[in-house]
Amino acid sequence: MAGSGSDVVVEVTRGGRGGRKLSIETGELRGKNTLRVIFPDDEIVYPELGRWSNSEFSVNSDGTWGGDRGWFRGHRVRVKGGGSGLEAWADLRIFVPPGKRVDVSLGVGELNATRVDSDLRLDASSARLVATDTKGNLSMSAGAGGVEVRGASGGEIRLSTGSGGVRATDVTSPRCKLDTGSGGVAGGRLACDELSINVGSGRIRVDDAKSSRVKLDAGSGGIEFTATTAPRSLVVDAGSGGVTITLPSGVNAEVDIETGSGGIDSDFPVQVRRVERNRLRGTLGDGSGSIRIESGSGRVHLRKA
Repeated sequence: MAGSGSDVVVEVTRGGRGGRKLSIETGELRGKNTLRVIFPDDEIVYPELGRWSNSEFSVNSDGTWGGDRGWFRGHRVRVKGGGSGLEAWADLRIFVPPGKRVDVSLGVGELNATRVDSDLRLDASSARLVATDTKGNLSMSAGAGGVEVRGASGGEIRLSTGSGGVRATDVTSPRCKLDTGSGGVAGGRLACDELSINVGSGRIRVDDAKSSRVKLDAGSGGIEFTATTAPRSLVVDAGSGGVTITLPSGVNAEVDIETGSGGIDSDFPVQVRRVERNRLRGTLGDGSGSIRIESGSGRVHLRKA
């Protein structure tokens, strides 16, 4: 959350029957000031996770993980909702003054950032990450769990999950990149000069995008994308699933649309250069932009707003 003064302030509250066994270490590591909560056991019980749930990740000997160090180095730690082990956790409140850069790595739980005017990198093994009304570069990554942004501006936005949904609304940024291995991506009111969305398995749905360059890729799952300003470059690739692209009138672009199985239809008057069974090539307006859409299986719709 937003802080005052010149220093980042961290409040730590230990919890659980074994909470007193947790130690707090501070100091410089690899050129960064750090605060680390050290657990003396590799079997951790965190009841909020749910009795039958568990998560495993690796922790380095210095108590760090995630970020540049990766999730798969060091010794393995298992966090579970019940059973034997050290019942302990720590709740942190971090007050960040404007202009700082802060990296936060969380094993299991929930991570929220609210009204922070700083560069943030938030990593979690298994958690829900939410950022609200932030300013500056924002990177959010979860191995498992959802990632959501509710208002962000002033820097690049990078959101990713291994498994879980990604949602972004009210974002203004020069560059936005949204990725998920398994889970859908949803967005609205995205004003990103460059917008890239990649989904391994899941649906892409974006309303009210204002972007010059757009790239959408879904391995399996449909794509619905609405732009309120015409992009100069639009590239869409759907492995399986229908594609519906809605654009404002007055679009100028060279058009190349192809589908493995499924038809193609357009509300725009395309000056056709070549028509094949499942492929359309032509020009909209003066052809100054570029639209390339490919679907392995599924119908492609080019709609006029």
